[in-house]
Amino acid sequence: MKNICLFFELHQPVRLRRYRFFDIGNDHYYYDDYANESNINKLAHTCYLPANKVLLELLKKYKGKFSVAFSISGTMIDQLKIYAPEVIESFKALAQTKCVEFVAETSAHSLASVRNADEFKRQVAQQVKTIEDTFGQVPVVFRNTELIYSDGIGEIVAQMGFKAMLSEGAKQTLGWKSANYMYCNSIEPKMKVLVRNYHMSDDIALRFSNQSWSEWPLTAQKFKSWADGIDGNEELINLFMNYETFGANHSIESGILEFLKALPEVFVQDSNYAFTTPSKAAQKLQSVSAVHVPSATSWVDEERDLTAWLGNEMQNEAVDKLYALTPLMERCKDEQLIKDWQYLQSSDHFYYMGTKFFANGSNRAYTSPYQTPYEAFINYMNVLSDFAERLKKAVPDVDSEIASLKEQNAQLQSEVSSLEKQLVKAGVEPEKKATAKKTTAKKTAEKKATTTKASASTTSRTRKKKE
Repeated sequence: MKNICLFFELHQPVRLRRYRFFDIGNDHYYYDDYANESNINKLAHTCYLPANKVLLELLKKYKGKFSVAFSISGTMIDQLKIYAPEVIESFKALAQTKCVEFVAETSAHSLASVRNADEFKRQVAQQVKTIEDTFGQVPVVFRNTELIYSDGIGEIVAQMGFKAMLSEGAKQTLGWKSANYMYCNSIEPKMKVLVRNYHMSDDIALRFSNQSWSEWPLTAQKFKSWADGIDGNEELINLFMNYETFGANHSIESGILEFLKALPEVFVQDSNYAFTTPSKAAQKLQSVSAVHVPSATSWVDEERDLTAWLGNEMQNEAVDKLYALTPLMERCKDEQLIKDWQYLQSSDHFYYMGTKFFANGSNRAYTSPYQTPYEAFINYMNVLSDFAERLKKAVPDVDSEIASLKEQNAQLQSEVSSLEKQLVKAGVEPEKKATAKKTTAKKTAEKKATTTKASASTTSRTRKKKE
């Protein structure tokens, strides 16, 4: 039997306003509220609400024979609660069907997994709590930001107690192997690894409305025929994609929602197929082998590596300066700074600085609010500079505190020494010296008494011997 695992990602960054050099130190609000509200409301009405309505109908219709999984970043949940709470309610309705699984990720949709392990763990724990508080589920499967995965990251995730993790079926790691099997982490074999079938996933997510595509128009029946062509021994087809596929990246007029409605029908009718969630797949399927991923992969662009976010000097400088603030943030208690810290970590900010996607001044792969990567870099660094100043005022640097305490101690010692000299000149012995003299005198008296007693004892024994 072939198991079909449908997984959808939801994330939107909190967009930054135009923040200029002269704002540093003068204005501590960084966000474009109008752009954020407009963006979330647009996505809610063109994608999330219509697609959730379709899914709820399907889940009720097929009564356990159809299931899906989601990951929703903490940053996205924050914005939905503010601008479109009805979307949160619609996801709660999906959760109540018991056929929807919520997968954990980093709360900030960040690059912490490749920059700071402690911050990575903190964000994952925070997101697990957010999912539990919002949807009543405790995630047991993890999906990293942009599907970033490596052996080392998988090891950390396994040590945090997760049973499985999602990854990209990149050619540089799978080689001749098929993505349509269950694998395991090469360091922690108990943790299962679900590998994305990017060919079939991207046929829906990227190519569905492309009329120049040789397979256009894509129908549910045609899609199933491709699944039928997969070897019968290959037991897991992982279809992972951005949820904005349904109504945003492909408009409703393209027929994408009709495709979503028809997809379960063609598979449910065939006893050779079953829909599953990541946790259920990990529970019932055995791994065929370990997947070795020494260098981190992702699901972005043809390279499927990290160059989308860390491919040039601007991106690396911004990320390095951000995570250099981690030691201070670990001691920060200011709620607004903590919230700003989360929003500034979203991987999107660094993606906007990428030069590989720009051609003739336009971003071909991703909609950016900036005209150029350089503009994105300058704007972000201005914000980060102000944030760093606020943080250092709220949480003094540890080394500076230690140096300050040493200086204060030396000053106090000097003052004590000066007072002692003044007391000596006045004919008054300092207390510690007087105490020391008393102690010495007492010890001398005790020593003499002991000596006298010992001498008397010796004399007494000598007399007895003579007698």
